Amino acid sequence: MNIHTLTRRQFVKTAASATVLTFPLIARRNVFGANERLNIAGIGVGGKGAGDVAVVDHENIVALCDVDEVNAAGSFKKYPSAKRYKDFRVMLEKEGKGIDAVTVSTPDHMHAPAALTAMKMGKHVYCQKPLTHTVYEARQMTEAARQHKVATQMGNQGHSNPDTRRLVELIQAGVLGKVREVHVWTDRPGNWWPQGIERPNPKEAPKVPDTLDWDLWLGVAPSRPYNPAYVPFRWRGFWDFGTGALGDMACHNMDLAFFASQLRDPIGVEAQSSDVNNETAPVWSIITYEFPARGTQPGVKMIWYDGGKKPSPELAKSKELPGNGVIMIGDKDTLFVPSYWGAGSFLSGANVADFTNIPEKLPRHKDWEKNHHQEWLNACKGGPKALSNFDYSGPMTEAVLLGNVALRVGTKIEWDAKKFKITNVPEANHYLRTEYRKGWEV
Repeated sequence: MNIHTLTRRQFVKTAASATVLTFPLIARRNVFGANERLNIAGIGVGGKGAGDVAVVDHENIVALCDVDEVNAAGSFKKYPSAKRYKDFRVMLEKEGKGIDAVTVSTPDHMHAPAALTAMKMGKHVYCQKPLTHTVYEARQMTEAARQHKVATQMGNQGHSNPDTRRLVELIQAGVLGKVREVHVWTDRPGNWWPQGIERPNPKEAPKVPDTLDWDLWLGVAPSRPYNPAYVPFRWRGFWDFGTGALGDMACHNMDLAFFASQLRDPIGVEAQSSDVNNETAPVWSIITYEFPARGTQPGVKMIWYDGGKKPSPELAKSKELPGNGVIMIGDKDTLFVPSYWGAGSFLSGANVADFTNIPEKLPRHKDWEKNHHQEWLNACKGGPKALSNFDYSGPMTEAVLLGNVALRVGTKIEWDAKKFKITNVPEANHYLRTEYRKGWEV
């Protein structure tokens, strides 16, 4: 059946039938022997997706899906025996019984549609960061993973960095004291992709390449003419497809603070920025998050900077700050990490090696970037949960993306996570989710 002539009703009926048949099979395959290999399908297998598939290819790569033949050419060539698809829905419908797990490495707006569809069919999911395009989708992803009891992991690989994990152990042991303030910054968008621009002129829209299925690339997003301004990478700044500098990098750069201080559910978010329009994220922004007290730990103010904005270098006793970094300020000491993740320095002059009395509790591996995927594979086979599973990365993504909501409404928002509601600016709730294009509902 051709997907372009497949009605929503037909697809749901077919997918439902496939799901009924699949669940008993998945239940039997949830227990894997040590040497048994998973059958994995890749959704979005060009660019970063090619890397995600390559890192897990010691398992069985049974199917590959991408709407862009040129971008995905390397993966298609590398795995000639894998079935090829353009539409993940068709792939899951036809190959579902033979798929145990999927990697999702599409543009942001298609993360949740692909991952939710897979999880509802009992498939384990590795999904690139940011986990979702909207706050609502992040909540849905968290709940779906729990409901369907699948193994999950978000692609913020710094979460597996051994230096990061050691810092988490030290911070949780009280080396910094009580942390009340965190500063996080990135060099995006800068020279990476444009923001603060309008939509390309539709009258100048060029012909869609024969190697690209533009309608499938749009997926859940509203229809618009093709333009190379979006594909294959510069979509990140456009609200319909991406989440801007914040969405791209906060799940890396904020991770240490979320991980170490067990942050979640901010109660207030306020943004400053260059001009904001309805097409793209701003050229720069400074976003302040207020997190409530947790147990014996006080509330935390976290400030995010992008587009060339940075905190004062004096906070790190430095003359100049690098393009990315984190400063965590406690009442005993301050930690400065001059990158997305990894080793840092204590302003007191203390060294990580000084704290041999603090035990190592978190697992680590020398080949940590590959191990980020391996933790997920182990979880798929019945091992411990991966540490950036959706119970962790879902709430983290919710918090991160509330910053984009604050940007778009231009005023402070107050968040009630339990009620899933912005309480002080009712119209801001509109930005918590987007309406999917007809025929793409999940």
